[in-house]
Amino acid sequence: MYRILIVEDDQGIAQAIKAQAEKWELEAKYVQDFRSIMADFKDYAPHLVLLDISLPFFNGYHWCGEIRKTSKVPIIFISSASDNMNIVMAMNMGADDFIAKPFDQSVLMAKIQAMLRRTYDFASSVPILEHRGALLNTGDNTLTYQNQQISLTKNEYRILLSLLENKGKVVSREKLMERLWETDHFIDENTLTVNVNRLRKKLDAAGLHEFITTRFGVGYIIA
Repeated sequence: MYRILIVEDDQGIAQAIKAQAEKWELEAKYVQDFRSIMADFKDYAPHLVLLDISLPFFNGYHWCGEIRKTSKVPIIFISSASDNMNIVMAMNMGADDFIAKPFDQSVLMAKIQAMLRRTYDFASSVPILEHRGALLNTGDNTLTYQNQQISLTKNEYRILLSLLENKGKVVSREKLMERLWETDHFIDENTLTVNVNRLRKKLDAAGLHEFITTRFGVGYIIA
């Protein structure tokens, strides 16, 4: 389920957007402490941000700039200040779209869905496997989590791909070794253990603790 962070100080509007997003099978959260927006952004790791211009403490342009220092996540401004100057300012700050208030909720959701499709390539033949906010892109073999890219070797990628494709099921060591043999290099038990341990260290360093669980005598599982 993809996550939407709503940065809107009118709680009625924020709650209405959240309720509508959930009807569209999206997860949504709205900011309540406008002094710690970046903390919410980091903790929630949203796939898209809805951002008002007029906010307590600092305006939406400020927070758009802060987000853009660390992330390319899609940002859609929602504001009644929809004159050309504000729209141009929003785009120059790194926004991806601008929707004027008042807006129709269905139109807003359609725009959000279109932005998510374009960004995460939902409709393509290149799937993105997700677990606990970590995204494995099988098109370019990259793993991202909380806006950081985790470098994977070919073997580490194949191990993670096998486990995510069988999420919730134990994958035997034999099956993993068969998958690694696709690299045209012989893989023995010790080499598999070394690769799994190295992958775990990378996941732990990124904040994905206990992402892979060992089932002793059987194999590994992402539960």
